[in-house]
Amino acid sequence: MKNKITIAIDGYAACGKSTLAKDLAKALGYTFIDSGAMYRAVALYCLENHLIDTNGVVNLEQLEKSIGSLQIEISSDQKVFLNQKDISEAIRTPRVAGIVSKIAAIKLVRQKLVEQQQALGKAGGIVMDGRDIGSVVFPNAELKLFVTASDAIRTQRRLAELRSKGEQQSEADVLDNLKSRDLQDSTRAESPLIQVADAMVLDTSNLNREEQLAWALLEVQKIIEQQ
Repeated sequence: MKNKITIAIDGYAACGKSTLAKDLAKALGYTFIDSGAMYRAVALYCLENHLIDTNGVVNLEQLEKSIGSLQIEISSDQKVFLNQKDISEAIRTPRVAGIVSKIAAIKLVRQKLVEQQQALGKAGGIVMDGRDIGSVVFPNAELKLFVTASDAIRTQRRLAELRSKGEQQSEADVLDNLKSRDLQDSTRAESPLIQVADAMVLDTSNLNREEQLAWALLEVQKIIEQQ
């Protein structure tokens, strides 16, 4: 029997990384881990415990004291729990989205979560998406994908997601948020978002969900056959 491989998926916000990763994991019988949800959990914790002020300044001293006690779990049906509390919906709000890149740029947060992510992926058979998966978390992953999409497509996808939850934002505000996150993710000192040299690029702008999955499965099959 062929060994199960590790699949690392990186890319900007609203490119379809998580959707592809979930579909790929389901098709292969692999475990899917949404690394972004883990960073959102820490961001939510900071908001709820007043560790970030209205100017976006994080209380690093207090965060360092408390981060070791944070228990972040993702169930098989992709529910996210923080210290045994279901926060699956709470982490998907614009309020959390507005600060998650700032929280993810903090060295001690990245160290804590990267350790957890690497432990989860030791045995292979995992699909993980994020912004530093192929570069930092799993630099030796057998398959690395870098997912892109046009700004217009990303904006529409994020608008649809927000509206499905009853949240209203203008196209301009959504695009501004995406571009701000792009800049923060790409220029941060700790594990910035980069396209690693051995990553395969998938532009999802003109591909539907089924087409994206078919493309990725073909690449997986090529690698497995070479083992």
